[in-house]
Amino acid sequence: MIPFGGELPKPNLNARTLSRSGTGMDGKKCSVWMFLPLVFTLFTSAGLWIVYFIAVEDDKIFPLNSAERKPGVKHAPYISIAGDEPPASCVFSQVMNMAAFLALVVAVLRFIQLKPKVLNPWLNISGLVALCLASFGMTLLGNFQLTNDEEIHNVGTSLTFGFGTLTCWIQAALTLKVNIKNEGRKVGIPRVILSASITLCVVLYFILMAQGIHMYAARVQWGLVMCFLSYFGTFAVEFRHYRYEIVCSEYQENFLSFSESLSEASEYQTDQV
Repeated sequence: MIPFGGELPKPNLNARTLSRSGTGMDGKKCSVWMFLPLVFTLFTSAGLWIVYFIAVEDDKIFPLNSAERKPGVKHAPYISIAGDEPPASCVFSQVMNMAAFLALVVAVLRFIQLKPKVLNPWLNISGLVALCLASFGMTLLGNFQLTNDEEIHNVGTSLTFGFGTLTCWIQAALTLKVNIKNEGRKVGIPRVILSASITLCVVLYFILMAQGIHMYAARVQWGLVMCFLSYFGTFAVEFRHYRYEIVCSEYQENFLSFSESLSEASEYQTDQV
């Protein structure tokens, strides 16, 4: 429960019934919030591949399966180059803005989910700040195309990849530490593997860029982004146990503070009807 002031009203029975109507793969009832990370992953992946195919169709970039980069007008299939010119740039901007918004929502909900469960809050706060900065970097990537403002675009790239990688390691550590529903190892180990893959891709990407091996660098970049998106999709595992409600009530003097309100995210009791 996330109250914004005043005394809490009686819970809405219809809302509770609807939010518990889903059933997970393990036969237990699930929260509809589990679909948020999945929507983020699927929407962003589909949007970026649409940008890629538009750029290939317009002969702006080489296909990823090209044997090698040949001299000419076409460029290596970097994501930023694929979304650099209209009409692909229009789709790219929209996709990145929506992705940044959804990532920010996931960041806040994840912070609320873990807040009552961690004794030392600094790691949870660090995860929230890192993902917020990565989300801000996504907006810079989408709204400042490479040829229009290369410096700001590169700042966005650094924020997204840098703080995005940091977020993955922080969330992997929190997953193993908090161990929600005794699923810490089941979810934490894949996240550690994905975090290591993302880190390796980031290092390899910049090495290939520095050596001018652009076709392989572009392929690594696409693999890096897909690993990022796959990582976000894993939050559905924990989100399926929780529901989040926004309660609007009249202002009163004895209202709860916002920090107290955040800790009121309620956990699913799957043994109740």
